[in-house]
Amino acid sequence: MPVTLVVWWVTCLVWGSVWLFIKIGLRDLPPITFAALRLVVALAVLLPLLAWRRIRLPREARDWYVVGVSGLLLLGVNYGLLYWGAQHIPSGLIAVLGATTPAFALLFGHYLLDDEPFTLKGLGAIAMGVAGVALISRDQLQLAGRLALLGCAAVTASSAVVAFAFVFVKRHRRALRPEVLSTGQMLCAVGPMLAAGLLREGSPLGLAWTPVAAGCLLYLALAGSVGGMWLNYWLLERMSATAVLSMGLIEPLIAVLLGWAFLSETLTWWAAGGGILVLCSIFMITMAIPRSRP
Repeated sequence: MPVTLVVWWVTCLVWGSVWLFIKIGLRDLPPITFAALRLVVALAVLLPLLAWRRIRLPREARDWYVVGVSGLLLLGVNYGLLYWGAQHIPSGLIAVLGATTPAFALLFGHYLLDDEPFTLKGLGAIAMGVAGVALISRDQLQLAGRLALLGCAAVTASSAVVAFAFVFVKRHRRALRPEVLSTGQMLCAVGPMLAAGLLREGSPLGLAWTPVAAGCLLYLALAGSVGGMWLNYWLLERMSATAVLSMGLIEPLIAVLLGWAFLSETLTWWAAGGGILVLCSIFMITMAIPRSRP
């Protein structure tokens, strides 16, 4: 268990920092293309690594069904919503809204999984989280207008998509190694993402490829998509889906501190209050759900 906790904390640090690099990268790169190229770079590392280790991609149709559906949701729909919404709200708020993922996982897990029950305490925690999101959205609407409100809605929707994808993978319980699952998901999502970016944002060759933008892309691809995703699935084999996603308790604090230090971001009292409600709700959910045994 100590090893699992160490890995859990390392993964928190990785995911808590990605919001900063997304915000900085979006200064020069459009959202869909930025997200798609993150997958391209990650695949350029993962595919040779799998070949060198002689690890095969899935062969059965049932495996590709799980990989394809979860990949399109987790890396296609989620990234599209998240990167678009990140243009319009601070990185700290992105992380706070992303922290609603365990609440959605609790709802989906109740209906799709047998070992993640739903209780009245969980319902109260979800209601608290919804109230927190409402406060944050109200604050953003008053401060920055309609686009900020839509940004909040997009990031919240992306959290729901992530939760469903993780619960979907856990429900089907295919015997796939974490690196195979991650690579397969990227292969299924990268084509549609590149096509969407090309149609809406033009050729990647015509973008403003500053050193900062390139550095953000490399960090997100290597630390986030390669390292972070592998660690997530390693943990998912040893903890419940809700416990894994409870990293959302720590990530907002890391994101807020990084946003304050590097982007001069601040939070209003309304947004801070909403964030506290969200984090309290996730804490209640995390404490109420028993961990899965390895």
